[in-house]
Amino acid sequence: MLTVLITEDQDSFRLALRAQLAQVEEIRVVGEAVDGGKAVEAAKRLRPDVVLMDIQMPFLDGIEATRRLKQQIPGIAVVMLTAHNDAEQIYASFAAGADGYCLKGAEADQLAMAIRVVADGATWLDPDIARRVLAQAGLSRALTRASPASAEARMAQNLQLSEREQQILRLVADGLSNHQIANELTVTPETIKTHLGRIMDRLAVCDRTQAALKALRQGLL
Repeated sequence: MLTVLITEDQDSFRLALRAQLAQVEEIRVVGEAVDGGKAVEAAKRLRPDVVLMDIQMPFLDGIEATRRLKQQIPGIAVVMLTAHNDAEQIYASFAAGADGYCLKGAEADQLAMAIRVVADGATWLDPDIARRVLAQAGLSRALTRASPASAEARMAQNLQLSEREQQILRLVADGLSNHQIANELTVTPETIKTHLGRIMDRLAVCDRTQAALKALRQGLL
Protein backbone atom coordinates (compact mmCIF):
# COMPACT_ATOMS: atom_id res chain seq x y z
CA MET A 1 0.00 0.00 0.00
CA LEU A 2 1.43 3.38 -1.07
CA THR A 3 0.53 6.36 1.11
CA VAL A 4 -0.02 9.79 -0.45
CA LEU A 5 -0.31 13.36 0.83
CA ILE A 6 -2.26 15.73 -1.44
CA THR A 7 -1.15 19.38 -1.47
CA GLU A 8 -3.55 21.66 -3.35
CA ASP A 9 -5.11 25.01 -2.41
CA GLN A 10 -8.26 24.61 -4.53
CA ASP A 11 -10.86 22.64 -2.59
CA SER A 12 -12.64 21.28 -5.67
CA PHE A 13 -9.48 19.95 -7.28
CA ARG A 14 -8.20 18.51 -4.01
CA LEU A 15 -11.45 16.59 -3.60
CA ALA A 16 -11.25 15.43 -7.21
CA LEU A 17 -7.74 14.09 -6.63
CA ARG A 18 -8.86 12.20 -3.56
CA ALA A 19 -11.78 10.70 -5.50
CA GLN A 20 -9.46 9.66 -8.34
CA LEU A 21 -7.01 7.96 -6.02
CA ALA A 22 -9.82 6.22 -4.13
CA GLN A 23 -10.30 4.17 -7.30
CA VAL A 24 -6.77 2.75 -7.04
CA GLU A 25 -6.63 -0.22 -4.71
CA GLU A 26 -2.97 -0.01 -3.69
CA ILE A 27 -2.92 3.75 -2.99
CA ARG A 28 -4.21 5.36 0.20
CA VAL A 29 -4.51 9.12 0.78
CA VAL A 30 -3.34 9.79 4.34
CA GLY A 31 -3.65 13.58 4.43
CA GLU A 32 -4.23 16.88 2.67
CA ALA A 33 -2.61 20.31 2.81
CA VAL A 34 -3.64 23.65 1.33
CA ASP A 35 -0.21 25.30 0.99
CA GLY A 36 3.46 24.40 0.90
CA GLY A 37 4.16 25.16 4.54
CA LYS A 38 1.32 22.95 5.74
CA ALA A 39 2.53 20.24 3.34
CA VAL A 40 5.96 20.18 4.99
CA GLU A 41 4.38 20.00 8.46
CA ALA A 42 1.94 17.24 7.41
CA ALA A 43 4.66 15.22 5.68
CA LYS A 44 6.82 15.30 8.82
CA ARG A 45 3.89 14.02 10.86
CA LEU A 46 2.41 11.49 8.42
CA ARG A 47 5.54 10.32 6.57
CA PRO A 48 3.77 9.49 3.29
CA ASP A 49 5.55 7.64 0.50
CA VAL A 50 4.59 10.29 -2.06
CA VAL A 51 3.51 13.94 -1.94
CA LEU A 52 1.36 15.30 -4.76
CA MET A 53 2.43 18.95 -4.87
CA ASP A 54 0.67 21.83 -6.57
CA ILE A 55 3.17 24.44 -7.80
CA GLN A 56 1.26 27.69 -7.45
CA MET A 57 -0.02 28.12 -3.90
CA PRO A 58 -0.26 30.96 -1.38
CA PHE A 59 2.28 31.54 1.43
CA LEU A 60 4.77 28.92 0.25
CA ASP A 61 4.78 27.63 -3.32
CA GLY A 62 5.25 24.01 -4.32
CA ILE A 63 8.81 24.40 -5.57
CA GLU A 64 10.14 25.82 -2.29
CA ALA A 65 8.06 23.31 -0.32
CA THR A 66 9.61 20.49 -2.34
CA ARG A 67 13.09 21.82 -1.63
CA ARG A 68 12.36 21.83 2.10
CA LEU A 69 10.81 18.37 2.02
CA LYS A 70 13.83 16.90 0.28
CA GLN A 71 16.15 18.48 2.81
CA GLN A 72 14.15 17.47 5.87
CA ILE A 73 12.73 14.07 4.87
CA PRO A 74 15.30 12.10 2.85
CA GLY A 75 13.69 9.46 0.67
CA ILE A 76 10.30 11.10 0.31
CA ALA A 77 9.04 11.29 -3.30
CA VAL A 78 7.32 14.33 -4.77
CA VAL A 79 5.16 14.60 -7.89
CA MET A 80 4.53 18.16 -9.03
CA LEU A 81 1.02 18.94 -10.26
CA THR A 82 0.36 21.91 -12.52
CA ALA A 83 -1.96 23.17 -15.22
CA HIS A 84 1.04 24.55 -17.13
CA ASN A 85 3.88 22.98 -19.11
CA ASP A 86 6.30 25.88 -18.85
CA ALA A 87 9.87 24.65 -19.26
CA GLU A 88 11.26 26.97 -16.58
CA GLN A 89 8.84 25.55 -14.03
CA ILE A 90 9.86 22.04 -14.99
CA TYR A 91 13.57 22.80 -14.58
CA ALA A 92 12.94 24.62 -11.29
CA SER A 93 10.87 21.70 -9.98
CA PHE A 94 13.56 19.14 -10.71
CA ALA A 95 16.23 21.48 -9.36
CA ALA A 96 14.27 21.52 -6.10
CA GLY A 97 14.39 17.71 -6.08
CA ALA A 98 11.00 16.76 -7.55
CA ASP A 99 10.75 13.16 -8.75
CA GLY A 100 7.86 13.64 -11.15
CA TYR A 101 5.89 16.24 -13.07
CA CYS A 102 2.27 15.65 -14.02
CA LEU A 103 -0.36 17.87 -15.62
CA LYS A 104 -3.56 18.52 -13.72
CA GLY A 105 -6.47 16.69 -15.27
CA ALA A 106 -4.47 13.51 -15.91
CA GLU A 107 -6.51 10.32 -15.86
CA ALA A 108 -6.54 8.25 -12.68
CA ASP A 109 -4.45 5.46 -14.19
CA GLN A 110 -1.76 7.90 -15.35
CA LEU A 111 -1.64 9.62 -11.97
CA ALA A 112 -1.41 6.24 -10.26
CA MET A 113 1.44 5.25 -12.57
CA ALA A 114 3.31 8.46 -11.70
CA ILE A 115 2.91 7.67 -8.00
CA ARG A 116 4.13 4.09 -8.43
CA VAL A 117 7.12 5.13 -10.53
CA VAL A 118 8.43 7.78 -8.13
CA ALA A 119 7.76 5.56 -5.11
CA ASP A 120 10.05 2.99 -6.76
CA GLY A 121 12.80 5.60 -6.95
CA ALA A 122 12.48 6.44 -10.65
CA THR A 123 11.53 9.68 -12.41
CA TRP A 124 8.16 10.41 -13.99
CA LEU A 125 7.41 13.10 -16.54
CA ASP A 126 4.07 13.42 -18.28
CA PRO A 127 4.70 12.10 -21.84
CA ASP A 128 3.17 15.18 -23.49
CA ILE A 129 5.39 17.48 -21.44
CA ALA A 130 8.44 15.32 -22.11
CA ARG A 131 8.01 15.60 -25.87
CA ARG A 132 7.69 19.37 -25.71
CA VAL A 133 10.64 19.79 -23.37
CA LEU A 134 12.89 17.55 -25.43
CA ALA A 135 12.05 19.59 -28.51
CA GLN A 136 13.50 22.75 -26.96
CA ALA A 137 17.01 23.78 -27.75
CA GLY A 138 19.61 23.59 -25.03
CA LEU A 139 17.78 20.97 -22.99
CA SER A 140 20.92 19.11 -22.00
CA ARG A 141 22.65 22.23 -20.70
CA ALA A 142 19.55 23.39 -18.85
CA LEU A 143 18.99 20.04 -17.19
CA THR A 144 22.64 19.78 -16.21
CA ARG A 145 22.37 23.11 -14.40
CA ALA A 146 19.06 22.11 -12.81
CA SER A 147 19.99 18.56 -11.78
CA PRO A 148 19.61 18.13 -7.99
CA ALA A 149 22.19 16.44 -5.79
CA SER A 150 19.60 13.76 -5.00
CA ALA A 151 20.10 10.14 -4.06
CA GLU A 152 18.82 9.21 -7.49
CA ALA A 153 21.41 11.42 -9.19
CA ARG A 154 24.18 9.97 -7.04
CA MET A 155 23.09 6.42 -7.85
CA ALA A 156 23.11 7.32 -11.54
CA GLN A 157 26.85 7.84 -11.34
CA ASN A 158 27.12 4.06 -11.05
CA LEU A 159 24.78 3.50 -14.01
CA GLN A 160 26.71 3.62 -17.25
CA LEU A 161 25.25 3.44 -20.74
CA SER A 162 27.25 1.96 -23.57
CA GLU A 163 28.50 4.22 -26.33
CA ARG A 164 25.82 2.84 -28.68
CA GLU A 165 23.06 3.36 -26.08
CA GLN A 166 24.18 6.94 -25.54
CA GLN A 167 24.21 7.48 -29.30
CA ILE A 168 20.67 6.17 -29.64
CA LEU A 169 19.36 8.29 -26.77
CA ARG A 170 20.96 11.43 -28.22
CA LEU A 171 19.11 10.77 -31.46
CA VAL A 172 15.85 10.22 -29.54
CA ALA A 173 16.44 13.56 -27.80
CA ASP A 174 16.94 15.13 -31.24
CA GLY A 175 13.44 13.97 -32.15
CA LEU A 176 14.29 11.07 -34.49
CA SER A 177 11.94 8.10 -34.81
CA ASN A 178 13.16 4.51 -34.46
CA HIS A 179 13.22 4.14 -38.25
CA GLN A 180 15.21 7.34 -38.67
CA ILE A 181 17.68 6.25 -36.00
CA ALA A 182 18.04 2.87 -37.71
CA ASN A 183 18.83 4.59 -41.00
CA GLU A 184 21.29 6.91 -39.29
CA LEU A 185 23.15 4.01 -37.66
CA THR A 186 22.73 1.57 -40.56
CA VAL A 187 20.93 -1.07 -38.52
CA THR A 188 17.38 -2.44 -38.49
CA PRO A 189 14.50 -0.79 -36.62
CA GLU A 190 14.19 -4.02 -34.61
CA THR A 191 17.76 -3.55 -33.37
CA ILE A 192 16.97 -0.02 -32.21
CA LYS A 193 13.80 -1.27 -30.50
CA THR A 194 15.83 -3.94 -28.67
CA HIS A 195 18.40 -1.38 -27.52
CA LEU A 196 15.66 0.98 -26.31
CA GLY A 197 13.94 -1.84 -24.42
CA ARG A 198 17.15 -2.55 -22.50
CA ILE A 199 17.73 1.15 -21.89
CA MET A 200 14.21 1.67 -20.54
CA ASP A 201 14.58 -1.31 -18.20
CA ARG A 202 17.89 0.02 -16.85
CA LEU A 203 16.56 3.55 -16.36
CA ALA A 204 13.22 2.36 -14.90
CA VAL A 205 11.07 4.36 -17.32
CA CYS A 206 8.14 3.37 -19.49
CA ASP A 207 8.85 5.07 -22.83
CA ARG A 208 11.71 6.23 -25.07
CA THR A 209 11.10 9.93 -24.46
CA GLN A 210 11.33 9.59 -20.70
CA ALA A 211 14.48 7.50 -21.12
CA ALA A 212 16.18 10.31 -23.08
CA LEU A 213 15.03 12.96 -20.62
CA LYS A 214 16.18 10.98 -17.58
CA ALA A 215 19.57 10.25 -19.12
CA LEU A 216 20.03 13.95 -19.89
CA ARG A 217 18.93 15.00 -16.44
CA GLN A 218 21.31 12.59 -14.72
CA GLY A 219 24.28 13.48 -16.90
CA LEU A 220 24.47 10.09 -18.60
CA LEU A 221 24.71 11.67 -22.06
